[in-house]
Amino acid sequence: MQSTKALDGRAAMVTGASGDIGRAIAVALAAAGAALCVVGRDESRLADTVSAVEAHDRPIVALACDLTEAGRIEQLVELVETAHGGLDVLVHSAGIYLRGEIGASSVDDLDAQYQANLRMPYRLTQAVLPMLVRDGGDVVFVNSSQGLSAGAGVGQFAATQYAMRAVADSLRAEVNPDGVRVTSLHVGRTATTRQERIFAGEGRPYTPDALIQPEDLGELVVAAVTLPRRAQLTTLTVWPTRPADRP
Repeated sequence: MQSTKALDGRAAMVTGASGDIGRAIAVALAAAGAALCVVGRDESRLADTVSAVEAHDRPIVALACDLTEAGRIEQLVELVETAHGGLDVLVHSAGIYLRGEIGASSVDDLDAQYQANLRMPYRLTQAVLPMLVRDGGDVVFVNSSQGLSAGAGVGQFAATQYAMRAVADSLRAEVNPDGVRVTSLHVGRTATTRQERIFAGEGRPYTPDALIQPEDLGELVVAAVTLPRRAQLTTLTVWPTRPADRP
């Protein structure tokens, strides 16, 4: 029987796929019928993502690496072109998070977050944009609620998120005429290993069941990229329902 899933015949790339959110997005896209290309820094956790995607009987290729390293983006582009012949959906879910007050934070920390959270997704978008334009694709930036309103101790991280929102807005204006859609997903506190460390640093009890679940974000990404092509979701903000666990 021929499959009629919404993303049949489409190829998606997810960065940060060895993380909780990236993994959930990759699995949700596979469940909707997409072929996958995933990349992440943690080889063991990336292998778990591959296994979860394969359980949906979807083709997948993976690259375990740090995309800030020289030549890695080019390697990734070649991988997706060879495996899937093109790209329809690009999801930016990779990045790093470092806390510290501006007066005391290392500029090296700022540079590291700039490289991973802004320069890398910018360069990757440039590299795959011809494929996305050719196929009428989607770009999804998994941003943070700190990219809308920055709190204390996250000035460096938030600066990269504000800048990524600017890149997304500008990109949308540039490529909408070519049929490419661009979505920014601003995410509040989500039940991830990173968030568990953040709660510990804040001296607060960690209650993951009260937070957004990574699978919730996977559903949102699928909803965004399966809308009729005449419509797009531009900016989404997702918070936990319980006020105490909002940003």
